[in-house]
Amino acid sequence: MPNLDDVTRGRILFGGDYNPEQWPEETWHEDVRLMKEAGVNSVTLGVFSWAKLEPRPGAREFGWLDRLMDLMHGHGIGVVLATPTSSPPPWMGRLHPETLPRDEDGRTEWWGGRQHFSHSSATYRRYAAAITEDLAARYGGHPALTMWHINNEYCTFDYGDEAAATFRRWLQDKYGTVEALNTAWGTAFWSQGYDAWHEVLPPRHAHYMKNPTHVLDFKRYTSDMLLECYAAERDIVRRHTPHIPVTSNFMPMWVGQDAWKWAAEEDIVSVDIYPDPRDPLGAQSAALVQDMTRSQAAGGPWVLMEQAAGPVNWRGVNHPKPRGLNRLWSLQAVARGADAVCYFQWRQSRQGAEKFHSGMVSHAGEHGRTFQEVKRLGVELALIGGEVTGSHLQADIAILHDWNSWWAGAQDGRLSTEVDYPQVVGAWHRALWEAHRTTAFAHPEHDLSAYKLVVVPQLYLLTDAAIDNLLAYVRGGGTLVCGFLTGVADEDDRVRPGGMDERLRELFGIRTLHEWWPLDAGETVECDGFRGTLWSEEIEAEDGVAEAVYKGGELDGLPAVLRKGGARYLSTLPEPAALRDLLADAADSVGVRPALEGIPAGVEAVRRGELLFLLNHGRDEVTVEVPGTHRDLLTGGSVTGSVRLERHGAAVLAP
Repeated sequence: MPNLDDVTRGRILFGGDYNPEQWPEETWHEDVRLMKEAGVNSVTLGVFSWAKLEPRPGAREFGWLDRLMDLMHGHGIGVVLATPTSSPPPWMGRLHPETLPRDEDGRTEWWGGRQHFSHSSATYRRYAAAITEDLAARYGGHPALTMWHINNEYCTFDYGDEAAATFRRWLQDKYGTVEALNTAWGTAFWSQGYDAWHEVLPPRHAHYMKNPTHVLDFKRYTSDMLLECYAAERDIVRRHTPHIPVTSNFMPMWVGQDAWKWAAEEDIVSVDIYPDPRDPLGAQSAALVQDMTRSQAAGGPWVLMEQAAGPVNWRGVNHPKPRGLNRLWSLQAVARGADAVCYFQWRQSRQGAEKFHSGMVSHAGEHGRTFQEVKRLGVELALIGGEVTGSHLQADIAILHDWNSWWAGAQDGRLSTEVDYPQVVGAWHRALWEAHRTTAFAHPEHDLSAYKLVVVPQLYLLTDAAIDNLLAYVRGGGTLVCGFLTGVADEDDRVRPGGMDERLRELFGIRTLHEWWPLDAGETVECDGFRGTLWSEEIEAEDGVAEAVYKGGELDGLPAVLRKGGARYLSTLPEPAALRDLLADAADSVGVRPALEGIPAGVEAVRRGELLFLLNHGRDEVTVEVPGTHRDLLTGGSVTGSVRLERHGAAVLAP
C-alpha cells in the first residue's frame, strides 16, 4: 500500500488548505509567488468546493480546478486533492431533505453551515460517490496529485428515520435476534423490552435517563456509519489511483470516532491540532494528540493536516500566538513524528464564518508578522527535512485508551460528572510528559509485549480479551500502573460482579471493593505523601501491599495505592506533582530514562531517530546542558556542552 514516504521523498510537507474559489483568479498567481517565497510544497484543494464543482444536480464545473492543478504543478507544488463531501450544496437539501441530519429532538440541521449530511442517507451517498468518481477519473493521472483527502473532520450524528433504519440493520448484524439485544441492553430494567426490530429507534430525546447500552451502541454505530462513508469514497479513488495514498483528517481526541478502527482503514493518518495559546498546558495537550496520532500510524510518520498560524475563531476569546509559538509547536509536531506541517488555511478569508480564523497569509498580508514567521518556518523545515523524514521515535511506555470505554463511562447515570475521561487521560500523559518520558498509546487488546511500562489512566469498560491481555502482560514480566474505576463493566456496560472484574482484583491484590467514594469539585483526600483528587475507593486488600493509605475520614488507613508484584493500582488521582513522581519512579524501575538528563523546567526533549529536539515552552531564555558536540540543523552551527534557547526557542541537534 502507498504511504507517507511515497509523498514526502525526503522533505517535510509544508502548506495547508487552499481555498482559491474564495478569491478572484488574479489572486492565484500572487498566492503562488508567496507560496514559493515561504517554501510551501503542498496544498490541499477542494475541501469545501462541492457547490462550485456541482452547482446543480449532475452539472460539472471543473475548468477552474483544471487551471489550479496545472498552476500548482507548474510551480512544483503538490496537491492533496479532497473530496468535497463534507459540505453538500444547498440544492441537495432542498431537493432531498432526507439527506439532512436530525438531532435527538428531531430538529433538522439545515444547510448554511457545514457537515449537514446524513451518513445513512442513500441519496447523499449516491451523490458523494458520483462526485468522487468524476474527480478521480479526471485528476487521477494529473502530475500534481500526491494524496487523496476524503471528506473533512467526520463528526455528524443523525437521529432521523433513515438513520433509525440503518441502526436497526447494524444491530441485527451484531445481535442476530431481538432477544439477544434485550439481554445485551438489560431491557428488563424500566420495562424497556423490545418485541420486534421495528420498535428500536435511535436514542432520541427521552423524559429521563436513557438506556446506557442503547446509547453506547448508537455511538459505535455512528462511528461505523461515518467509516462506511469514508471507505466508499476511498475505494473509488483507490480503484483509479492505487499508487496514491488516502487519508482523512481526525479531530483531536474526538468523541465521535473510534480512531483505532478508522486508522486501520487509512494509508496515512492525519490530525488537526489547535491548542489554546493561553493554555499553560497547551504544549502538553498537543503532545498527547501527537503521541496518539503516531500510535494510530503504528509508530510511523503522520500528517499534521491543520493547525492555526495565529488565532482561531471558535473559542470564547481567541488569542493570537505570541512570537515564535507557531514555529515552536510546529517543530514539536515534527519531533513527535509528523512528516507534514500544514494549516487551515493558506490565505485568511475575508468573508464567511471563519474570516477571523487565521491563515498563513493573514489580513495583514505578506508584510504581516504571521507570514514572516511562516516563511522562517518554511526555511527551517527544508533544512531538517532530509534528516528527519521517515525516522521513528522509541517509546517504551504505553498509555492504554479505548473509545468504547470513554463512551460507556460518559453515561448520564455515572457516579460523578467531575470525572471527565479526556481530563483523566490528559493528567496521566501530563505526568509522563513532565517527567520527560516519551509515550505511545495503545488499545487494551493490542500486543503490549514491546513496552516496558503500561499505564491505564482509566478504562471503565474492558472486554474479556482486554483483561486477559493485561494479565498476560504482567505475567510475562511487564509492569502495569492502573488508575481508578477500571474494569468495572463488560462490553455491554454490564457491571462485573464485585464492581471490578475478579481477575483484576486478583492481579492487584484486592479482596473487596466495598464502595466508590467520588469527590466534589475541588475536594481532596489526604494520603501518605500526597493528596488525591476526583475520586477515592473503599478497598480491602487481600495480598496486595499498600504503598500509600488514606489518612483521616471514612477511608482512614485503607489503601490509596496498592501493589502486587508488577501491578500497581491507584484508587484516586494524585495531584500532578505526585502522579509525575509516581510514574517517573515506575519508569525508572524498568530502565526507561528521559531523552536527556537534567532538563530545565519548561523544556521538552524528544529523540526522533538520531536527532534530539529541544523545545523551550517557558517564558524565559534557558541553557540546556548537552554532553558532547552536536550540529544544530536549524542554525548550521556546532554545539558543545550546552545550548542556549530563547523564549519559544528550539534546537534540532544531530550527532
